[in-house]
Parts: sequence; structure tokens; C-alpha cells
Amino acid sequence: MKRMIASILICITLVGSLTACKKDPIILDYANAIVYEQALNDGTDTTGKIVYFVVDSINPNSAFGYNLTAGEHLNFCSSTNPNVNVGDGLTVKVKEVKSFIGSYIIYYDIMK
Repeated sequence: MKRMIASILICITLVGSLTACKKDPIILDYANAIVYEQALNDGTDTTGKIVYFVVDSINPNSAFGYNLTAGEHLNFCSSTNPNVNVGDGLTVKVKEVKSFIGSYIIYYDIMK
């Protein structure tokens, strides 16, 4: 009987600890590349905003670093490989945006 009670208490403790580790959901400021690009075109400062986009193409050797393109003129750039493939969705926090010859160069941190 003691073993059964101990087993039940262990199970309750494990379930409680697992639910306590639940992450808060990420709240998106921009749910896709189209809406995000429109905000940039409208002159909105998006520094610190959370953006979700689908990777259209990948250029690991661009002049701006590892470049993930999305939308018409969005270039999400990083100095490190984000380990994604074309067609993958990615949620990022914008660190800096620069306009360059009709395109946007966006530096970011990946949200986990």
C-alpha cells in the first residue's frame, strides 16, 4: 500500500512540474510577410516587434550574411545559419531594419 501511495504522489508531482514548465504563447505583431512589408512601406518602426514569415529562398553567402527572403522585398539577415529550409515558417524578433535599394534588410533574433 505504501508503494502505491508513493507512486501516486510521484505521478502527481511529475504532472504538476510538467504543467508548471509550460511556455507562454508568443504573441505576433505581424502574422505574415505581406502585412509586415506593408507596415514597413507605411514607415512603421518595427524594432522589437514579433514577425512570423515563411522562407521563400535562402542565400547563405549574401553581402548581409545568411539571408532568408520572404514577401516582395524582405531580407531577414543573420551572421549565423538559422537551420531552416525553404517553406519553413519562422518567428523572429526584429532587432534592426535598414532600407537598401528598394528592399528591407532585417536583422533579427529567432523566437523559441
